[in-house]
Amino acid sequence: MIDHFGINCADWAQSQRFYDTVLAVLGYTRQMDFGVAVGYGIEGKPDFWIADMNTGDASGPNREIHVAFQAAGVDAVQAFYDAAVGLGAESLHAPRVWPEYHPGYYGAFVRDPDGNNIEAVYHGYGQEHG
Repeated sequence: MIDHFGINCADWAQSQRFYDTVLAVLGYTRQMDFGVAVGYGIEGKPDFWIADMNTGDASGPNREIHVAFQAAGVDAVQAFYDAAVGLGAESLHAPRVWPEYHPGYYGAFVRDPDGNNIEAVYHGYGQEHG
């Protein structure tokens, strides 16, 4: 339902490295790069943007946000989590089922280099073989 959204990043180089790595395991790539802003997505459509908050183009001070990225399955959620933690991200919640959200909700949560709560989620847990 989200068309696109963006966040400001304090450490531009570290944030680019983080998102290039963790989004790649979910199948997302850089779609546009303006030097001070990068848009990630699939097939030419950037849905998620990061911007260097140390330039005049930044839209204000950074605040923690929560972002959930769709994953193709349980293995993709695990790969996202492993990639993020491998880059030194703080683990907020290791991959697991979250039935309190809805049946089949499987997600993992990490904190990105700027302190944002970032999640990979798969909505079909338990339906893979049935």
